[in-house]
Amino acid sequence: MKTSVDSTQDEIFRTLPISSALQKMIVPAITSQLIVLIYNMADTFFVGQTNNPYMVAGTSLILPVFNITLCLAGLAGIGGGSLISRLLGQSEEQEARRVSAFSLYLGLAIAALFTLGIAIFMEPILNMLGAGENTYHYARQYALCVIVIGGIPTVLSNVLANLIRSVGHSREASTGIILGGILNIVLDPLFMFVLMPDGYEVLGAGLATCLSNCIAFFFFISVLIRMGHNSVITFWPKGGLPRTDNIIAVFGVGIPSAVTSFLFDLDYVFIDKLMVSYDDLALAAIGIVLKIERFPLNVGVGICQGMLPLVAYNYSAGNKKRMDDTIRLARRLGLATAAISIVLYEIFAVQFAHLFIEDAQTVSLASQFLRIRVLATPLMFLSFFTVYVFQAFGKGRISLFLGTTRWLVFNIPMLFILNFFFGMYGIVWSQVTADILTVLLSFYILQKYRPSEQDMPQGI
Repeated sequence: MKTSVDSTQDEIFRTLPISSALQKMIVPAITSQLIVLIYNMADTFFVGQTNNPYMVAGTSLILPVFNITLCLAGLAGIGGGSLISRLLGQSEEQEARRVSAFSLYLGLAIAALFTLGIAIFMEPILNMLGAGENTYHYARQYALCVIVIGGIPTVLSNVLANLIRSVGHSREASTGIILGGILNIVLDPLFMFVLMPDGYEVLGAGLATCLSNCIAFFFFISVLIRMGHNSVITFWPKGGLPRTDNIIAVFGVGIPSAVTSFLFDLDYVFIDKLMVSYDDLALAAIGIVLKIERFPLNVGVGICQGMLPLVAYNYSAGNKKRMDDTIRLARRLGLATAAISIVLYEIFAVQFAHLFIEDAQTVSLASQFLRIRVLATPLMFLSFFTVYVFQAFGKGRISLFLGTTRWLVFNIPMLFILNFFFGMYGIVWSQVTADILTVLLSFYILQKYRPSEQDMPQGI
C-alpha cells in the first residue's frame, strides 16, 4: 500500500542534512509567499496607474479584511498541518487522514460563515474601516469580489497548501499558490483596462483576483487526485472523525494562529483609521508602505512555513538535535533577509513608492514612512518566528499568549500612545517601539518553555 510519507518525504523529514531539507521545504514556500504578495500588490500597482489616490485608498482599506480570510485558513490549515506532521512522526497515518478531512471541512464551514457575514453587514463594516465619501464605492466593489464571492476558494486553497506541505510536498503546495498569483498579475490589466469601462478599474481588479483564486483551488483538487486515494491529505477519511484529543489539538494550535493573524490585521485597521484622520493622501501612502514592507516579512513567513513541518515531525519523533539545528538555521536565514531589506529600503524608498503611484505628495510621504517602518523588520520576524516554533511543538497556549500580548499589550496600545504624543509619525514609529518589547518577551518565553531532552516525545 502506498504510504503517506514516501521515500522522498521520509528523507526530507529524517535523513537529509538540515540545510538541504530546509532548502527543499522553504524555497517553494518563500516563492509562493512572494508571489502571493506580488499579486496582492498587483491590484494596488495597477489601480495606482489610474493616478487616483481614492481608488488606491479604497482597495487598501479592504486589505486587512481580505487578510482575515487567510487567518481563517490558518485556523484549519496550520492547526491541522502542524498536528498531521506530529502524527506522522508517531507513525499514526490513519489518524492523520482523519485530521486532514476534518481540517478541510472546518475551513469550508468558517469561510462560508465569514463571507455571509461580510455580505450582510457590508455597509457598517466599511464605515468602521474608515471608508469615506471618496473611497466607499471603490472599497465596496473590491470587497464584493475578493471576499464575498472569492472568500471560500481563497480559504480552501490556503488550507490545502498548509496540509499538503505538512506531509513534505512543499513544491506542490507552493505551485498552487504561485499559479493563483501569476494568473492575478496577468488578469489584472486585462480586466481593469480592457474589459471594464473607465471608472470601474477597482471592480476589474477584484474580479481578476477572485477568478485567480478559484483556478488555484481547482489546481489543488487536481493535486489531491494525483496524490491518490491512499494519501494522508483527503476529503474522504476512513473511520470518521479524529480522536477528541486531536480535534482539540487542531483548535489548540489553529485558534492561536488565527487570533494572532487577526490581530496583525486589526493593527493594520487601526493604522488606517488613525491615518485617515489626517487626510486621504496619508492613508494612500501608508497603504502602499504596508504592502512594500511585506516583501521581507513574507520571506520570513515562507521560512517559518517550511520550518514548521520539519520541527513538528522531529519534535514528535524525539530527534531533539535535528529539531534544534532546524530552528537555528531558519532563524539565521530570516535575520539575514531582514538585514538586506533594511539596506535596500533605506536607499531606494522613493523608487519603491514610485512603483505604485506618481503623485508627488503621496510618494514623499510613503518613502518617509517606509524608511521608518523597515527598521522593525528583524524584530517582527523574531516575534512571529517564535510563535511558529511553539505551533510546531503543538503548544497553542504559549503561541496564543505571545500573539495576543504582542498586539493587544504592545502594538495596538503603542499606536494610540505615540499618535497622541507625536501625531502621524508616531503611528509610523509604533511598530519598532512595540516589537522591541515583544522580542524581549519572546526570548524569555522560548528559553523558559522550550522542550528539554526529557520533555521530548518517545518518537518512532
